[in-house]
Order: sequence, then C-alpha cells, then structure tokens
Amino acid sequence: MKKIGIYGGTFDPIHHGHLILAREAREALGLEKLIFVPARIAPHKRAAFASAELRLSMLQAAVDGEGGFEVDDCELRRAAPSYTTESIEDIRQRERGSQIYCLIGEDNLPGLANWRRFDQLQKIVRFAVLDRAGAQPTHRYPVIGRKIDISATEIRKRVASGRSIRYLVPARVEEIIRRNHLYREPAQ
Repeated sequence: MKKIGIYGGTFDPIHHGHLILAREAREALGLEKLIFVPARIAPHKRAAFASAELRLSMLQAAVDGEGGFEVDDCELRRAAPSYTTESIEDIRQRERGSQIYCLIGEDNLPGLANWRRFDQLQKIVRFAVLDRAGAQPTHRYPVIGRKIDISATEIRKRVASGRSIRYLVPARVEEIIRRNHLYREPAQ
C-alpha cells in the first residue's frame, strides 16, 4: 500500500525547519510522497501576513526539484476557513487505496480533538507529530523530531528589521520575499 503524507499549514513563509522535518517524516514513515497543503485561513489561527498566492509561490519554489515533495492548492481554491478534513477527502479521492499520514506540529496537539469532524478524521488518517522543540511526548502519535530553532515569526521579524534571512529559507523563497516586499511591517 502506498503511503502519503499531508503537511498543512500557513507556511508564512515556508522555511528550512519545515523542509527538514518534512524530509525526516518522509524517511521515518516510509512515505512515497509528501504533499504540502497551504491553508487559505486556518480556523484556529490569525490571518496570514502574505497573500495566499505568494505563500503558494514560495512553497512551490521551496520544493521545486525535490523528489517526493508536492504542493496541492486545494485549500486555496476553497472559501475560507481551511479545514484539514476537507483537504484529506480531496486527496484521498485522487490517491485511492493509499495510507494517509496527517503531519501536524506539536503546537496543534492541544486543540486537535476540536478539529472539524475529528472523530471521522482519525479513522481515515494516521497522525504524526512534527516536533522542532524536542518536547517529551505526552500523546500516542509517532513523533518526527529534530531540534530546529527556526520559526516563521522570527523570519518575519528579521525581514521587518532589515536583518538577513539567509540560510533560514531557501534562496528562491528569500528572493520572492524581497521582490514582493513581504513582511516589511513589524511582525508579531
């Protein structure tokens, strides 16, 4: 049975922390491919700083040429908010017979049971937790962990203050950020 991972988020911007954990997950779980799904507006988060189109462009630039990584814009084509369960259903229709892993950040665990149609979702996917902080697990899901001290918030703050983001994001993502004057306002 083919194994596929789905990694959703705002990716505002996508950075090397996301990519390193995605590669780790692909290897650790034996995923044939990993599909990044950028959210239009996540129901439990604030609106993104960059537009959906620019976040999609950065994500595509970041994974271009990376074997086993794909981008799916299904959430950007739907009205907000973005629900994981709807994206999973879209991808399941195309990937019939595949075992689906839903990759979530450690920070999403406290609210996971409140996700839309969570009871149904947990029957059709296997959750795996991406942990960049090295926290001690308090859950039953497999953990893909690696200490990585990079965050989108930090990147936005660095851009706003005129500091370098080199080595924090792929070069093509940095180029998109600079060309479109993203994150120039002070970030939160």
